[in-house]
Amino acid sequence: MALTIFQSQDPSVGLLQTSWANQINPLLSNPANSSIILKNVKLVTGSNTINTTLGKTLTGWIIIRQRSAASIYDDQDNNQKPTLSLVLVSSAPTVIDLEVY
Repeated sequence: MALTIFQSQDPSVGLLQTSWANQINPLLSNPANSSIILKNVKLVTGSNTINTTLGKTLTGWIIIRQRSAASIYDDQDNNQKPTLSLVLVSSAPTVIDLEVY
């Protein structure tokens, strides 16, 4: 998504629009703007495959709430379906809320 620039005969309007677009477009294109929060994701010890429901390739993820002690990391390098799921490895059973984008 990008800021639309309208054609104008007034050069100052064009300069303003270009200036605004240069400042706003990086914010609009940030992949985290299209994130989804998955609540109460139950993780078991070991590998866990989570459906992201994004409908696009996963760019990143953040644990926004973790209900018990566990070390968690992703195994996306070995994920057979990286456009559909996220593979997380947990050192202990836990429940998390997860932001995916």
